[in-house]
Amino acid sequence: MGQTLADLPLRDDLRDQEPYGAPQLDVAVRLNVNENPYPPSEAVVADIARSVAEAARGLNRYPDREALELRRALATYLGHGLTANNVWAANGSNEVMLQILQAFGGPGRVAMSFEPTYSMYPEYARDTNTTWLTVPRSDDFTIDPERAVREIVHHKPSVVFLASPNNPTGTSLPLEVIERICAVAPGMVVVDEAYAEFRREGTPSALTLLPSYPRLVVTRTMSKAFALAGGRLGYLAADPAVVDALRIVRLPYHLSAVSQAVALAALRHADELLARVDELRARRDQTVSWLRGLGLEAIDSDANFVLFGRFEDRHAVWKGLLDRGVLIRETGPDGWLRVSIGTFEEMTAFRAALREVLAL
Repeated sequence: MGQTLADLPLRDDLRDQEPYGAPQLDVAVRLNVNENPYPPSEAVVADIARSVAEAARGLNRYPDREALELRRALATYLGHGLTANNVWAANGSNEVMLQILQAFGGPGRVAMSFEPTYSMYPEYARDTNTTWLTVPRSDDFTIDPERAVREIVHHKPSVVFLASPNNPTGTSLPLEVIERICAVAPGMVVVDEAYAEFRREGTPSALTLLPSYPRLVVTRTMSKAFALAGGRLGYLAADPAVVDALRIVRLPYHLSAVSQAVALAALRHADELLARVDELRARRDQTVSWLRGLGLEAIDSDANFVLFGRFEDRHAVWKGLLDRGVLIRETGPDGWLRVSIGTFEEMTAFRAALREVLAL
């Protein structure tokens, strides 16, 4: 009989831990991990294939470990006067944030965020032996700036994580709140803008604050709006000194030649890949209105998902939807569920299944 985890000299803080991951189930309608439901067009696929084939001819050599061409392209996409020196890329924004804590967290240091928020943040902290602290959000899932300032002044965190739009609630942060936090934070302030392209009209990006706050970091991903979740490409914008700090802790050649080629090809087709964003935003807002029409609570969202509830037994509702071939996410505060925004057909199936589950 083989050994188990209990037989291994595992770190004590990793015992009884479960690997992160949303259910990957083979069902007709998957609306649980905030993917873009529209795959790349054949033209994009063909360009990616050509780019990968070209990269494959040099796979006997290591890739550009600085990914300079990709960083230049990402800087051009972001605008705001950014250059390659301001941008860093890695295998998803997950690796970007892990690198941030490798560089600025660690034993004896504190990372802080405001719950409910992205469930991976405490795992990054755990993996880097960084103390993890959270401050509750207000009842409407916003951040009270006065309380945030008090807690930051008291705990002196080395890193503050601010998700905007926030996962799982979809709420964005006013720039004034971010500025209040930047003004008192003794370390790094990371604004996670993974869903930035889905924000409602007029909602500003923290990118505009970068010139004023040298310890501010804005992270992004190509997984969501770019429909490139399988490509695993995340990136950040920050002061060049911050990029230099991450270069110290990154693994050698951490971004493969294939990953760089795929991301560059996707950026060449940015307009096409982002063309469905307006449609998804409109469907998101329609979903909020529809859920409220059922008598449920639904949070105004700047992302490609909606948090809704409240249910006495949310697991029963989740399971009822799954039994009808619709997979959503059981996450966030107790009593709430999160649905990603899918195609018209997928959302129609979600509506029909939810009505059945709620016996409406």
